[in-house]
Amino acid sequence: MARKKQLAKEKVVYKSFDFILFITVLLLLALGIIMVLSASSPSSLATTGSSYTYVLKQLLSAMIGIVAMIILSKVDYKTYSKFYKISYIASIVILLLVLVPGLGRTVNGARRWINLPIVSSFQPSEFTKIGLIIFYAVFLTKHKDELKNIWKGFLKPFLILAPVILVLLGVQSHFSASVIIILVISVMMIVAGSRIAHFVTFGTIGATGLIGGMYILAKHFQIGGFRLTRVTAFLNPWADAQDSGWQIIQSLYAIGSGGLFGVGLRR
Repeated sequence: MARKKQLAKEKVVYKSFDFILFITVLLLLALGIIMVLSASSPSSLATTGSSYTYVLKQLLSAMIGIVAMIILSKVDYKTYSKFYKISYIASIVILLLVLVPGLGRTVNGARRWINLPIVSSFQPSEFTKIGLIIFYAVFLTKHKDELKNIWKGFLKPFLILAPVILVLLGVQSHFSASVIIILVISVMMIVAGSRIAHFVTFGTIGATGLIGGMYILAKHFQIGGFRLTRVTAFLNPWADAQDSGWQIIQSLYAIGSGGLFGVGLRR
């Protein structure tokens, strides 16, 4: 009798499907594809002779993503918890693949991409984000009673994250991915029960030290100077309108012509 109840419970859990979340994802995905079509059709026509080349590639990727989402939604989340340590190791190893000759690809001085037969190039840091989310979801759950402690609930999780950030910055020079990962893990820690006061105090000190260190490296050792250039270009894009300030100026033009609600879809 107990066995039947357990099977019935598992059956209900297995069949449960968050329809509202699924529809929300589809709507956002559809909106994104429409925006890609509107933004890319002129350049696609000029480059390839068809207005739909880029959007069709995006649509194919979206369809593959939907299939993968449905398949993965059928997997019990507890299954992932069994491999959380492997997930952490894999998150670091996949970042180092950019160092493999013939596999890693360098663009504009940054070695962040790898080439595969199916996909021309992609950033392994995208897989690292998923791997770390799985790892920290399990890690924080296992140590939920210790998260109020400054060492076990704040310093230790970030020390575990340090190797990943060092590889991202030292090997790939990927500052934006590092910031995103730190922010995501920080939110997970706060939601899990870490003290916000620890983030306010030590987070401010750490962020100040990081920014100061980046400024010194860029100004006096010519390391990562392009990041400092981005900041100065943001403050005054017209000082270098054809290079570092180009994208910011184009954004200002877009806002100026479209206003608050844009100009609508274009063909």
